Amino acid sequence: MKKLLFLSIVSACVFSHLHAQKIKRIDNSTINAATLTTRIRQLMDTARVTGLTIAIFNNNKPVYTKAFGYANVATQQKMDTATEFWSCSFSKAVFGYCVMRLVEKNVISLDTPLIHYLSKPLPDYTFTKKTRGYHDLRNDKRYEQITAKMCLEHTTGFPNYRGFEPDGKLSIRYNPGTTYSYSGEGIFLLQFVLEQITGKSYETLAQEEVFKPLGMTSSSYVWQKAFDNNHATGHDSAQHVYEFDERTLPHAAGSMYTTITDFSKFYTALLQQQGLSEKGFQTLFHPGIAILSKQQFGPNALVNDKTIATTPLYYGLGFGLLRTPYGNAFFKEGHSEGWQHHSIAFPSKGIAVIIMTNSDQGDSIFKELLATAIGDTYTPWYWENYIPYNLTAQKP
Repeated sequence: MKKLLFLSIVSACVFSHLHAQKIKRIDNSTINAATLTTRIRQLMDTARVTGLTIAIFNNNKPVYTKAFGYANVATQQKMDTATEFWSCSFSKAVFGYCVMRLVEKNVISLDTPLIHYLSKPLPDYTFTKKTRGYHDLRNDKRYEQITAKMCLEHTTGFPNYRGFEPDGKLSIRYNPGTTYSYSGEGIFLLQFVLEQITGKSYETLAQEEVFKPLGMTSSSYVWQKAFDNNHATGHDSAQHVYEFDERTLPHAAGSMYTTITDFSKFYTALLQQQGLSEKGFQTLFHPGIAILSKQQFGPNALVNDKTIATTPLYYGLGFGLLRTPYGNAFFKEGHSEGWQHHSIAFPSKGIAVIIMTNSDQGDSIFKELLATAIGDTYTPWYWENYIPYNLTAQKP
């Protein structure tokens, strides 16, 4: 009887603590954890977001980690903080950190043209998948200028993916190193070169340099059997389930699977500057290229509405950078059909947030959720194509 009474008191105290917990925002205001939980549920219900996991950091560590909604509506599987997500382009942030680890070990240089690490001209390599070859570049020698830094800053001049191009071919649209143009092709090129240098697959490199050192036991760039029993599936705007893809080949640009708990370990390492030297972190988050475009994707990616003097947006090595009144923030997104993710950190404040959703509607609540959770009203939601659920797709 006394044991039951003791457990009841402990449970009541824990509930009371969680209910009263205050989360600090970047402007030094606070929000009650219970109030935030209620607001997240309201936003998800209104915008029809299927499932969501979120982690909020204060003092450079997670203080609020929760899961909401469904991992799979069709099976009524509930989301939890151990649910595996396809992380989409969160993969690129981990890749940037991994590359910087290899730079500090003198495996590769950021500024040496990648061709210097290869035993033959890039177009001469053959691939099991024809879409990954580089024969299209044979008559454009500008590929010889491309460096690791250009790949991570998205200044190779490549398109995002050649499969999105009308002719399905790989081309160089801008002189390398001159223009920001988001490119998964550039990331894959650097992955290929690293695999040639080390003789290891990128999955092995990621495990050795990132996942194992940081204790990310539920993360991988290829599907693991251990993920079978608890993973999310993507959903469209009508809550229909998309077909789930279990990747068997690592792709540094977008094949990583992870959980909110594991990815929080990665962000903790970034905020607490673990795994790299101080100079390494300065290099990782150095604003290398100014971003001038009206939007990141679509026709407006070709339209500039900013200048170098006025833009708050830059790119570092695998991360976007945002100048704010609270110092430079670093951010990374992840998008595909059925998946919408966002993360941003304000290192000078020790505050960050990671949001992962398995819904096409997920990004429609990012603007309000960022402002509510951490007071972030600086994320360029229009540039990100994060059109709020209660607005039409037009510039404010």
